[in-house]
Amino acid sequence: MPHRVAVLALDAVIPFDLGIPARVLSEAQGAGGEPLYEVVTCSLDGEPVSTNAGFSIQVPRDRSVLAEADTVVVATQEPSTAMLTAGEPDPEVTAVLRSLRPEIRVVSTCTSAFVLAAAGLLDGLAATTHWALSDRFAALFPAVEVRPDVLFVDAGRVLTSAGAAAGIDLFVHIVRSDHGATVANEAARRCVVAPWRDGGQAQFITHPTPPGSSVGTGPTQAWALARLDEPLTLADLAEHATMTKRTFSRRFVAEVGVTPLQWLISQRVDRARSLLESTDLPVERIATEAGFGSATLLRQHMHAVLGVTPQRYRRTFQAPAR
Repeated sequence: MPHRVAVLALDAVIPFDLGIPARVLSEAQGAGGEPLYEVVTCSLDGEPVSTNAGFSIQVPRDRSVLAEADTVVVATQEPSTAMLTAGEPDPEVTAVLRSLRPEIRVVSTCTSAFVLAAAGLLDGLAATTHWALSDRFAALFPAVEVRPDVLFVDAGRVLTSAGAAAGIDLFVHIVRSDHGATVANEAARRCVVAPWRDGGQAQFITHPTPPGSSVGTGPTQAWALARLDEPLTLADLAEHATMTKRTFSRRFVAEVGVTPLQWLISQRVDRARSLLESTDLPVERIATEAGFGSATLLRQHMHAVLGVTPQRYRRTFQAPAR
């Protein structure tokens, strides 16, 4: 019997994400070409579901299929204001999820992690969601170990993914876990997607530089940003701020949330990312411009922060030449 997967569509569902489970899992085939998964889509009551794209989707099945499933997927939806501000779930949805048999695997994509967390299914587990909402998610659900900078998290019975295409990576991972690399690679090939992107790979989050401040360590931050290619030290930063190193470090952490050297590395990685995306400069030159001094150090720090090498990042994000 194929593995039964029920995809639950809630109001304000995102159409792209809703189609990911069926698209990926339908390409997983056994040695004789037989389907390995049976995917059905349902709503709570079998009635049409609104999307965030201005149209509705007809869903022919209702919640009864959830009890018969081996895996339940909660498709991405736009979180309600009540959910984002107070973590208040839809009581009907929460009751349905809590009633699932304990052996049923539960999967969320992107912001539907809020739904699982509100139902208590993520308590004590690691999980992820879209990076732009990860701080809010962590604040609302302190019992969840939030991993904001990964593509997906496999916590055993419950799996969560980050935004949009990360859901594809998660379902390829599910096929690989269920049936091995050969089946997963072939399914990915049919979908024309990467057969493997490690769940721990970063979400390539952009960290905008906050507006400059004229107080505290703000002027020194601006001064350092203009000199990222120089070998700046903690002593240099503290001297510019006319503080002792200890006082400067303490005040910097209070204002920014990380140490001065951690902040410097983050800003230099962002500078390198920008140059990799927008120029054809050699990696060695980019390492110098970003203040790392050598391509080796740039590779080490980019891999630590993003999980990829500079060359791979460039191939992924640089616009093709006209």
